[in-house]
Amino acid sequence: VQLQASGGGSVQAGGSLRLSCAASGRAFNSYNVGWFRQAPGKEREFVAATTWSGGSTYYADSVKGRFTISRDDATKTVDLKIDNLKPDDTAVYYCAARVRQLRNYDLGRTYKYWGQGTLVTVSS
Repeated sequence: VQLQASGGGSVQAGGSLRLSCAASGRAFNSYNVGWFRQAPGKEREFVAATTWSGGSTYYADSVKGRFTISRDDATKTVDLKIDNLKPDDTAVYYCAARVRQLRNYDLGRTYKYWGQGTLVTVSS
């Protein structure tokens, strides 16, 4: 599967963005999809994930209540809605996919496929 992330941009604190991850390939509905981010000078960190069915979602504690992940298997997209953006949200955001697994949604090394990243910059 190939992934293409988009939707990043420069916004002021308190604003919102919707990132989108478009997938190509077959059997997309068999994949877990996660979003990760990497801020300048920091390690990549988990943000959110959805199961292959979309029935369960997972979030990092730091983004709960502000980030919403959703998937549409008909269009093969997984969106990440970000509300109330903060300067600390500034990072390159990556979407990633792996064949369905039941655990460790927050471990980047368990994801085989990665998109190219989209930059989010939040100014105060």
